[in-house]
Amino acid sequence: MSDLYARHKAVLPDWLALYYEEPLEIIHGEGRHVWDADGKKYLDFFGGILTTMTAHALPEVTKAVTEQAGRILHSSTLYLNRPMVDLAEQIARLSGIPDARVFFTTSGTEANDTALLLATTYRRSNQILAMRNSYHGRSFSAVGITGNRGWSPTSLSPLGTLYVHGGVRTRGPFAHLSDADFIAACVEDLKDLLGHTRPPAALIAEPVQGVGGFTSPPDGLYAAFREVLQEHGILWIADEVQTGWGRTGDHFWGWQAHGACGPPDILTFAKGIGNGMSIGGVVARAEIMNCLDANSISTFGGTQITMAAGLANLTYLLEHDLQGNARHVGGLLAERLRTAAARLPGVREVRGRGLMIGVELVRPGTDEADPQAAAAVLEAARADGLLIGKGGGHNTSVLRIAPPLTLTVPEAQEGAAILERALRTVHE
Repeated sequence: MSDLYARHKAVLPDWLALYYEEPLEIIHGEGRHVWDADGKKYLDFFGGILTTMTAHALPEVTKAVTEQAGRILHSSTLYLNRPMVDLAEQIARLSGIPDARVFFTTSGTEANDTALLLATTYRRSNQILAMRNSYHGRSFSAVGITGNRGWSPTSLSPLGTLYVHGGVRTRGPFAHLSDADFIAACVEDLKDLLGHTRPPAALIAEPVQGVGGFTSPPDGLYAAFREVLQEHGILWIADEVQTGWGRTGDHFWGWQAHGACGPPDILTFAKGIGNGMSIGGVVARAEIMNCLDANSISTFGGTQITMAAGLANLTYLLEHDLQGNARHVGGLLAERLRTAAARLPGVREVRGRGLMIGVELVRPGTDEADPQAAAAVLEAARADGLLIGKGGGHNTSVLRIAPPLTLTVPEAQEGAAILERALRTVHE
């Protein structure tokens, strides 16, 4: 492993993040487990950053990929593509967006890039509203609307970005308010902001902020925002790259937690739909999707092999009610972690929905983020056979827990016990 790490450092960028003091090479996966190059088995509670959504080596997906690979892998969007049309029809129906059109990309970053292109072209404005503590990808335009300093390497951008309050419920100037007053204060802030600027093209928002540490506003915030946005003709882009496909348990899409606001104007997705294959995409009303007046293609977006994987994965997810499993098993897991956290002064909060759970760590007796403790818990959990992630705002002090949606109750109990031991070891 040390030889591979040395080769990695010699040929790849310094800013390409790696977990662990001794980085891990994963060579095999099955179900909710993976194995490293030394043969050690781990319970996977991060799924390749929420990407292995269903299970490692899911037979239905593996079979679909193998069969499609035996026919044709790729032809580009210059030719008709039956698997792409089949998957687009299902996603358009599930999105809730009327007269929907779907465009496939290879990643969430590219999907958000496309959404920004559509919104700014449709509205003839390069102003974008984004949420503080947000993350939308690593491209030049995506980092320009990312409200998380740790993941935004430059202030240069083709867009004018204005950051709005509301993505983090328990920190910031409105944290002390009730949910209703919190929403009202954020809405008043949005109204005030719009009174000082030319009308933006869109608000882009993650219903649950992923890299930001699985934070979210009270239910109903985006419905209240939507009323204000519609008065000004401003579009709403829901970034569902991490929240989509039932991961939050209560809803299929994260935006549905916000009441009678209706579907967004534009929805972006990626990660879990491919169960490890490279799929992203955008859904929008036809009038918005068709506003571009120049030709375009997607060389690798919607290629036959990734669409075959996406179709098989989505079919499995729906037929086995993995949204319901996320709600049930995720609820049990979160409650177990909250019970454990109550005895640990270094845990500020356990939050999240379904199988998207964040554990925020602070220095005991303070409200100060503790990224060193988060890194130590990651190491201790790995040593005990559990892989988790981390994230957060100003400091990376939130443990991110997002297992495949087929997680069983015994596996949830096992993972919770390992994490509880790791937290106790670090804090005691």
